[in-house]
Amino acid sequence: MSELRILTVVGARPEFIKLAPLSRALADRHGEPRLAETVVHTGQHYDADMSAAFFAELGLPEPIHLGVGSGSQGAQTGRMLELLDALIAAHRPGLVIVYGDTNSTLAGALAAAKLGVPVAHVEAGLRSWNPAMPEEINRRLTDHLASLLLCPSAHSAGNLAAEGISRGVHITGDVNLDALLRFLPGESEQEREVAGFGVEPGGYALATVHRAENTDDAQRLQAILAALGRVAAELPVVFPVHPRTRDRLGGTGLAGGIVTVPPIGYRRLLCLEARARVGLTDSGGVQKELFWLGTPCVTLRRETEWVETLDGGRNVLVDADPEAIVAAALRPIGRLDSPPPVYGDGRAAAAIAGTLAAWAGSL
Repeated sequence: MSELRILTVVGARPEFIKLAPLSRALADRHGEPRLAETVVHTGQHYDADMSAAFFAELGLPEPIHLGVGSGSQGAQTGRMLELLDALIAAHRPGLVIVYGDTNSTLAGALAAAKLGVPVAHVEAGLRSWNPAMPEEINRRLTDHLASLLLCPSAHSAGNLAAEGISRGVHITGDVNLDALLRFLPGESEQEREVAGFGVEPGGYALATVHRAENTDDAQRLQAILAALGRVAAELPVVFPVHPRTRDRLGGTGLAGGIVTVPPIGYRRLLCLEARARVGLTDSGGVQKELFWLGTPCVTLRRETEWVETLDGGRNVLVDADPEAIVAAALRPIGRLDSPPPVYGDGRAAAAIAGTLAAWAGSL
């Protein structure tokens, strides 16, 4: 049986979640060519709560660990390139898969492309149109290096077309939806988990803040925290604190009513998202999960790559404006109906596996 040897490069929590359904689909696919995957973890996220716990919870294959760790954008990406260059040369894969928009994504794509190895980009075509965002730079460069551009929606494929990219573009749906449908706990488990945080289903807000544009700008971070405090005066706020955010907070005290907890696993987070009255976040993944779960979302950014979530007021952009944050969080919108299937039907991983096999068979 012929075989396509795949090297998958991941390094951050959102990529681990996307990896789970696709890695399984690659392993489960029958027929030729066989899709043989080796996973590489750069170490971009190395905190146990953000890395090892997710590999265990999601049943991910044991990766090759590069152990890059933290550092400046240039230092971190440069170290990844150095290590990936040697690894790709040694393993000689027929394809390198990267996800999303992290430094690991760019390093994997660039190392592969320079060695003449084709790149598949899962979650291709996203655009914030904000060139100041490191993530925007990473996703644009990766898209222009990739041979296979696996788009979560028609809109993202349209973004690529506007940049003159039409070859190798496939609309596959979003693997995040596959992961949600697979790992979302049932209602009884949701209720137990929510109770463990000392709040009532439908009687709290969920907040996540991790992007550098919010955490590394003291004025923006303080404005967001002040707004969360005002929300908490009306509605308890459960706030899983990302390691970056924790470091920036230092000894800063938070308002009463804000329940801070360490980073939590994927299933527990889904429970909180499913039963919250509203979610406040700067995470792309959380925006989509709230969208699918019917929970109103307030996005703590000026823009979103996931523009489909804005339709019908399901998601509201508020930047770091305290007045806008409080008004949006406390609006009496209630639970939302099932959204339109703009990100596919939850079978994106199988579609991607089929696309990769067809591509390999055409070589």
